[in-house]
Order: sequence, then C-alpha cells, then structure tokens
Amino acid sequence: MFLTTFVAVFVAELGDKTQLAGLDLSAKSGKPVSVLLGSVSGYFLVTLITVIIGSTLGKYINPEIIKYVGASLFIILGILMFMGKV
Repeated sequence: MFLTTFVAVFVAELGDKTQLAGLDLSAKSGKPVSVLLGSVSGYFLVTLITVIIGSTLGKYINPEIIKYVGASLFIILGILMFMGKV
C-alpha cells in the first residue's frame, strides 16, 4: 500500500502548480530549505486532513461509492475547466 500510494502521489503531483510555486518561491527567496520545510509541512497537513476524512467516510459510506463520486467530480471539473467556467 505504501509503494502504491507513493507512486500515485508522485506521478499526480509531478509538474503541477505546487511544484511551480515551490520553484518560484525558492528562486525568489534564496532560501530553499525554508521553502522545502514550508512545502512539506503544508502538504503534510493537507494529506493528514484528507486521510482522516477518508478513513471516517470509509466507516459510514461504501468505498466504491466514494470512488465513483470522486471520479465523477474530477470529470465534471475537467469539463468545466475545458469550457472555461472554472
């Protein structure tokens, strides 16, 4: 499970706006260690919150439903972004 999660997160986050923000902040500030620590702390907190919510929802809602709702939201957001609505 660790390796699967690592690969999924690594590939999903590769080259996204978070990396671009980190690159920009590190270049402008000249303090890469501070940017690294801030980035890791922020991502840790967001991940902690999502894991807690996910494990709580998993106790009350069938994980298959969560998967389909999540996939549907991604599709809807993608369509809205493609149409320039988001």
